[in-house]
Amino acid sequence: MVLKGKKILPPKVEGSLTVADLVDDIFQAYNSARLREGCQLFAQKMLEEEVTVGLSLSGALTPAGLGSSCLIPLIENGFVDWIVSTGANLYHDSHFGIGLSLHRGSPQVSDVELREQGVVRIYDIFFDYDVLLSTDRFFRELVKADEFQCEMSTAEFHHRVGRYVDERERVLGLGQRSVLAAAYRADLPVYTSSPGDSSIGMNVAALQLEGNGLRLNVSSDVNETAAIVLGAKRSAGKSAVFILGGGSPKNFMLQTEPQIQEVLGIDEKGHDYFLQVTDARPDTGGLSGATPSEAVSWGKVDPSRLPDAVVCYLDCTVALPILTAYALSKRPPRELKRLYKRLPELHGALEAEYEASER
Repeated sequence: MVLKGKKILPPKVEGSLTVADLVDDIFQAYNSARLREGCQLFAQKMLEEEVTVGLSLSGALTPAGLGSSCLIPLIENGFVDWIVSTGANLYHDSHFGIGLSLHRGSPQVSDVELREQGVVRIYDIFFDYDVLLSTDRFFRELVKADEFQCEMSTAEFHHRVGRYVDERERVLGLGQRSVLAAAYRADLPVYTSSPGDSSIGMNVAALQLEGNGLRLNVSSDVNETAAIVLGAKRSAGKSAVFILGGGSPKNFMLQTEPQIQEVLGIDEKGHDYFLQVTDARPDTGGLSGATPSEAVSWGKVDPSRLPDAVVCYLDCTVALPILTAYALSKRPPRELKRLYKRLPELHGALEAEYEASER
């Protein structure tokens, strides 16, 4: 029967309405309904104890304050287990953790005037040019330390950086502002799919000209992320992807399943849960190949799990606070999986299955 959905007859909106009630009772149709479905998928299924949740971040989300407001609570409550991010999000996240300021602004202000005043603009986010220079100095000094004079995955790099940012927050009495610091405290691995495509990568490259020994091993990233997903499945659990925006982090997170199946020849079926917030469209190429149904053809999503896939065509800065508040009101904290500490074990299990595969 087609007419089996709940009747559309929402109650009046009152001043005492909670976020959960707003989502469940007022979001009836169009993209509000997709956000309702996304909230319910996240809280009811993706946050079950046996599910490993990967989060991908693209776009300028941390400069907008979504790190301290949403991402840190998700990390601290065990609602996210591993992250793939653009380097830019992590670079701008560091501003907050080392005591630098970003401000509300207006997109109508003259950029010529801003340039003359030494102010940088990310749409309606303003900050002094010295914020960039100070953050560059912070990363350059870190990368010169002895512990960085070797080859490492981006997860190891970010874990080490997060330790320093966590200490800076403590010394300056800032409270908890940085996603990298929160990930360090939670032993949550954070990857960058294109480490050269950010100011962090630019400073690492500059120091290589001076003979610095840091080398970021992207092949380790590919195998470690595949090992995380395989480990989730082999422990009688499930794998969920929570995608904010798109771009390289989205593909890097989703390609874990083709890496396991197609390249390594290991028997697997795809991610179990798929939640994406995006303003891109498949017909213009911005989302092509990566809607849940298209992802099935790549082996990225288990075809039997398509009912547990939701795409919200919405601004992430609107959707993420609602998703976060909804989940926190519906689910108790989960025990932290602390996957960073388990990476050697997970990588070893991946190697063993690869060696045993017919490939």
